Amino acid sequence: MTTLILTRHGQTEWNRIERFRGRIDVALNETGLAQAAATSRRINAVWQPVAVYTSPMSRAVKTAEAIAAPRGLKVQIVEGLNDIDYGEWHGLTPSEVQSRWPDILDTWYRTPHLAQIPGGETLQLLSQRCSEAIRQIIGQHTDQTVVLIGHDSVNRVILLHALGLPLSRYWHLGQGNCAINVIEAAQDDFTVISMNETCHLSSAADGLPA
Repeated sequence: MTTLILTRHGQTEWNRIERFRGRIDVALNETGLAQAAATSRRINAVWQPVAVYTSPMSRAVKTAEAIAAPRGLKVQIVEGLNDIDYGEWHGLTPSEVQSRWPDILDTWYRTPHLAQIPGGETLQLLSQRCSEAIRQIIGQHTDQTVVLIGHDSVNRVILLHALGLPLSRYWHLGQGNCAINVIEAAQDDFTVISMNETCHLSSAADGLPA
């Protein structure tokens, strides 16, 4: 049995003002750095991870480094955990997308599994690469605990896969910045122990050290 501590990166300014981030490398803001520190304290107090894997985006890497540091672990980059490719939506606000692609944005919010983002990635492709990344990590860590740092979209599709739910349920899961999800895995059999836990962030809510 492998225990996966699946975590989202801390807050960025584009989270705060709501822009499509995807493959744009937006840094953590002060609140995000405080969230990463609080998440590190929580994870290292409760679990004993032997490895920390992360998306290559700096907002995820910085979060991963905060978690890995107390145990002297090396952060390992996994391309399969990279954020969804938003194509032509990168850097735009939902209202800006609405003005140019109203029908596609409506599909994204109503039936996300059917959305074809211009120049971007579908949820099906995202789920496939994330599932393959998870499968490889599990294969390397039987009976161990590992931390994974992903993104909103990445974590949602991983959780849907673990729960055996269709991608049409994408918007029915919450995933806050630095939320912690716990999944137990044995090959392709998953048990979701907890989801979207953010109580450890109460002291970091104003961007202040806990």
